[in-house]
Amino acid sequence: MGSSKRKRKIGLDHFPNSNNSGTGGLSGDLDSFKGSSSNGKRNKSSFGSRNKKPRVNNLGMKSNFCGDGDGDDPAITTSDAAGDDETSRKNASSKLGLDKDVSRTENPRSSPEEIESYLSETRFDQLSLSALSLKGIKDVGYEKMTLVQEATLPAILEGKDVLAKARTGTGKTLAFLLPSIEIVSKLPPTSPDFKRPPAINVLVICPTRELANQAASEANKLLKYHASIGVQVVIGGMNADKEKKNLRAKPCQILVATPGRLKDHIENTEGFAERLRGLKVLVFDEADRLLAMGFRKEIEKIIAAVPKQRQTLFFSATVPEEVHQICHIALRKDHEFISTVQEGSEETNSQVRQMHMVAPLDKHFSLLYVLLQEHIADDVDYKAIVFCTTAKVTKLVAEFLFKLKMNVREIHSRKSQSYRTKVSDEFRKSKGLILVTSDVSARGVDYPGVTLVIQLGVPADREQYIHRLGRTGRKGKEGQGILLLAPWEDFFLPSIKDLPITEASLPLVDPNTNRKVEGALSHVEKATKESAYLAWLGYYNSIKKVSKDKCRLVELAKEFSRSIGLYNIPAIPRRVLNKMGLANIPGLRAI
Repeated sequence: MGSSKRKRKIGLDHFPNSNNSGTGGLSGDLDSFKGSSSNGKRNKSSFGSRNKKPRVNNLGMKSNFCGDGDGDDPAITTSDAAGDDETSRKNASSKLGLDKDVSRTENPRSSPEEIESYLSETRFDQLSLSALSLKGIKDVGYEKMTLVQEATLPAILEGKDVLAKARTGTGKTLAFLLPSIEIVSKLPPTSPDFKRPPAINVLVICPTRELANQAASEANKLLKYHASIGVQVVIGGMNADKEKKNLRAKPCQILVATPGRLKDHIENTEGFAERLRGLKVLVFDEADRLLAMGFRKEIEKIIAAVPKQRQTLFFSATVPEEVHQICHIALRKDHEFISTVQEGSEETNSQVRQMHMVAPLDKHFSLLYVLLQEHIADDVDYKAIVFCTTAKVTKLVAEFLFKLKMNVREIHSRKSQSYRTKVSDEFRKSKGLILVTSDVSARGVDYPGVTLVIQLGVPADREQYIHRLGRTGRKGKEGQGILLLAPWEDFFLPSIKDLPITEASLPLVDPNTNRKVEGALSHVEKATKESAYLAWLGYYNSIKKVSKDKCRLVELAKEFSRSIGLYNIPAIPRRVLNKMGLANIPGLRAI
């Protein structure tokens, strides 16, 4: 991606009433970037255009290609719907750990300066914002912009189409919501007309239900003093008829949606498509993830359903070729590409202590229990996340920890949306909790104060490891991550060898603890274990490094089965075995 000689500085001189003070530096991580955006540039570039070249503000680093599926039952060729409408295409897994008995260099606790370093020195009151918006921002507790907000808000407020490369957890939600609210607030008021409901002015597309709810919640906070502006959410898993009723009866200038449900309303809800003709701003949040989850056709239909004269904003952690292609049809030719990912910055937070442990499968549950116990003993305000490979393995692990009387909550796509929202809100607000989850929580969801992330099993790829780890160490705070692998999963380690991850020695597990673990597993429902076995087999069958030897894969699945106290291998429907390419493999029981 080349750039021309014409450049425009995006420093504090770009803000009205600026005092020209510098911005703070930041240690590069999954959710933040190094350097001061006041030193960044917006350059002309050939990126995504045919004729007129978009302007570029490139603060940084090469793209990562991210897979963010939440694998459930890949055995039957469907995933766990990491996102909306159970359409996620990829599968991923992760593990959890602790910081005891670790061979690593000591990482001191964060200084106050480091904790604040994700912020710039630019205040929101230096922007030309309405008094009501500034009042709402102040009530939420924001005074200074994050570096991402400082880099993107000026261009967006100017009305530019923008493609912003920004990691999750950097404040990008406010970066697109705030200008959208400003646009709506300046529109002339509409008189009530029950025959023709008012237009939807802002449409925000999110890949998952959790992200959609989170964005709507943020919007409602910012709208505290904009009493006439309403926000609504339409997402898969909720009652569509109730959504239709709310869309008719309540204000909805800003709509946050997941792609599948939005497409359904466009096609089946009377008058909905007409309301989109008044759209002023179209936002795609986590654009790379939307496309990785297979939503390209839905996105194209959404773009076709909204006016061509609009402002369009893409926020994406990475910019793979598929994002380029969608930008080509969605963005104006003179759009700005603003990268807020520093070139050469670390991909994971330097304040997150990363460790990996390698142990036989039959020791994983005991190790998981001990690691969590030790972490709880070390930090009374602990908040831990355990990532599992699939929804059904998540259910197994959550049930196991519950039997051990640990304070556990569970999130995966097999739970209802209302349950997931309730648990997500509780975990966000609480301390002293363990969240056992599939990849629905791997990216974008903001859980403040997570102290530990354990990834249980090999992740689908390097990017998935990074995104899961990014749930801790957010906004300048420290955290720790543990990846727990079986010996035959160590093929994954070279893919993350450039990250600051060290091998940790295994904590001691006494005989009494082993007995407690075996007892807890014995009380987990047999059906839960059988479902987990099939999901586990399907997940690892989707990983080429493991599945290339099918006989070996079946033996490993037996090992997993024994490790969870399931000594009789469950029978699997022959049609499922055929789809998995495992028909006639010795060691499997077919129905």
